[in-house]
Amino acid sequence: MANHHLDAKGLVCPLPVLRARKALKALPVGGHLHVETTDAASPADFAAFCSATGSRLLVSEMANGVFRFIIEKGRTDPPLKS
Repeated sequence: MANHHLDAKGLVCPLPVLRARKALKALPVGGHLHVETTDAASPADFAAFCSATGSRLLVSEMANGVFRFIIEKGRTDPPLKS
């Protein structure tokens, strides 16, 4: 299965989610996107993003000030609502 790593450390909302959305488009359904961020809003942002796009948030953890997420691309990719 395809995997991609996105280093979004140092970026603040909404940039980590926007970059993740772009990276997910390049992955096949079922592919995994590994994201690292330092933005404290990221856990809530990525949970909402996955819920809105039909992707699965497989891992959401934090260690040494870095948030780590693994997202599995879902079958749907509807546009984000404002």
